[in-house]
Amino acid sequence: MPIQDLARENVVKTGPETPVSELAQQMRDENVGSVVIASDNSPTGIVTDRDLTTRILAEEVNPGDQTANDVMSTDLCTVAPETGFYEAAEAMSENGVRRLPVCDENDELVGIITADDLTELLSDETQQLASVIRAQRPEY
Repeated sequence: MPIQDLARENVVKTGPETPVSELAQQMRDENVGSVVIASDNSPTGIVTDRDLTTRILAEEVNPGDQTANDVMSTDLCTVAPETGFYEAAEAMSENGVRRLPVCDENDELVGIITADDLTELLSDETQQLASVIRAQRPEY
């Protein structure tokens, strides 16, 4: 199954000069754990709730002095829309990430897929398989 069928198209994103407090508010308001940092709809980084914890709170840095550019991870791992489910899961595993921005051939952001999305799909598939098994087994 291609990731474009699973990815969320409404990506929470902002620019690199966005203050850290606004990033946290975006995450809260949108109920997400990350914000993609983009310039001209091309992703340049990502800030996660964990980044805010480890790079701001744990380091006792004044959040009022920080922007997305100061705390974002720039070694982005992205996938193409036609990337398969297992390839995406493998990319997450190999790169130690839980979120993959989905970019088209022009490196423009077209979606995002998360480990939670993949887990939910697996859960749905397992439920379907369990229904088939229940329907075919003898009663106890």
